[in-house]
Amino acid sequence: MKQKQLKTREDVLAEFANKGISIRRWAIANGLAPSVVHAVLKGRLSGRIGESHKAAVKLGLKYGEVIEM
Repeated sequence: MKQKQLKTREDVLAEFANKGISIRRWAIANGLAPSVVHAVLKGRLSGRIGESHKAAVKLGLKYGEVIEM
């Protein structure tokens, strides 16, 4: 099975702008803290573990699994 191509942070921000969606609105709709999503998109958090990992995967910035515990 072929994996989807990863997006860049710029791709995600452009997509939000094209759809008129704020980062905060997207974060809340996806069950994430807006501050974490902002930090991932600004490069302050790498998305390696925890909620930043969930954000990076859901945004399409990295491959991985989101496991709810």
